[in-house]
Amino acid sequence: MTFNCEKSIVRVKKMTDCQGDGEGANSPMGLYEKLTAQGDKVRTLKTAKADKAEIDAAVQLLLKLKVDYKQMTGQDYKAGCPPSENSVVPDNGPAADGADDEDTVDPWNVSTTSAKGVDYDKLIVRFGSSKIEKELVDRIEKVSGQRAHRFLRRGIFFSHRDMHQVLDAYEKHKSFYLYTGRGPSSEAMHVGHLIPFIFTKWLQDVFDIPLVIQLTDDEKYLWKDLTLEECHRFAVENAKDIIACGFDVNKTFIFSDLDYMGASPEFYRNVVKVQKHVTFNQVKGIFGFTDSDCIGKISFPAIQAAPSFSNSFPQIFGGRKDIQCLIPCAIDQDPYFRMTRDVAPRIGYPKPALLHSTFFPALQGAQTKMSASDANSSIFLTDTPKQIKNKINKHAFSGEKTRWKSTGSTAETPTWTSPSCT
Repeated sequence: MTFNCEKSIVRVKKMTDCQGDGEGANSPMGLYEKLTAQGDKVRTLKTAKADKAEIDAAVQLLLKLKVDYKQMTGQDYKAGCPPSENSVVPDNGPAADGADDEDTVDPWNVSTTSAKGVDYDKLIVRFGSSKIEKELVDRIEKVSGQRAHRFLRRGIFFSHRDMHQVLDAYEKHKSFYLYTGRGPSSEAMHVGHLIPFIFTKWLQDVFDIPLVIQLTDDEKYLWKDLTLEECHRFAVENAKDIIACGFDVNKTFIFSDLDYMGASPEFYRNVVKVQKHVTFNQVKGIFGFTDSDCIGKISFPAIQAAPSFSNSFPQIFGGRKDIQCLIPCAIDQDPYFRMTRDVAPRIGYPKPALLHSTFFPALQGAQTKMSASDANSSIFLTDTPKQIKNKINKHAFSGEKTRWKSTGSTAETPTWTSPSCT
């Protein structure tokens, strides 16, 4: 679970991933046929008055298919108007700044063609969350009695779900707890991974509440070419970096899924409850899973959902299931919790609230985030001063070239200057 990170539309997955791995999905006609079939399915579900969540998932999949159809053909999909044989948009290389290309934001991929980075305002609209306005920041200060954290004041945490509800309850002396996590895919965390942990530490301090931290070593085994032993070892090493943030040792529980799933019947029971209430079509629509993905991936979202419910931790909350959860995370993790919030009322639990952060850009620029799988894009917490200096000198992008281009200079070689400290 990486809690670590759009233009007009966020592409959760390639359309071909959403519909299977047949060769037809790689041709305009193949996409057209899949779109037609998906449109028929949506109409059938609506006519049959199917469950709203199932209809929503089918509609989302239809929208993603239309996005990829337009990307491949350059035309909007129209029922009854199949594409011509030559209707394929040529690949002319990267789009120029400002081109109307969508950002890719999902739990595994974050990228954009814009040198300015992800368009977070459009991402809020796409995901259906709420922008953190000054009024909410002021209210957090009033309720907590502390000046708002710099990540709130500077817009690094920019979006939320139900934060007002959490504050309402807190003012009525009803507590809540925090949940965040880390997907351990490397020996050490990088500075981008610290964003939610630094902010969560502040939340724990000012509200004086419990915190659970999930290390999803099982997820990394399912998605990465790693052994179970490697994933568990990475979890232990990453836990050391997390502990160094200074959380309250008496109110913080850090657990590995590979360890805790077998030791807590209550946790596993909540996993099963979530699994029963989410269909395969729904997870395909939300996460873009394909028929060729292993069943572990398909069932994993329920495991990331379970810490959102207080009775998953009887050693902390006893049998109470009414304590609300607040999840600080990067916004790429939001699909997991949209699913969780949909399921929660159906199994008798409160919906988790969320606070979303922006992404820490890669050294090469804001078009993607720092990644543990690309050592040259990130500064790791175990890097030496010499390694950090070499990475910055060799790989870091200052933005100066972009500003030089905008001057309209005709010189063949730009004159590089130090970036301004703004």
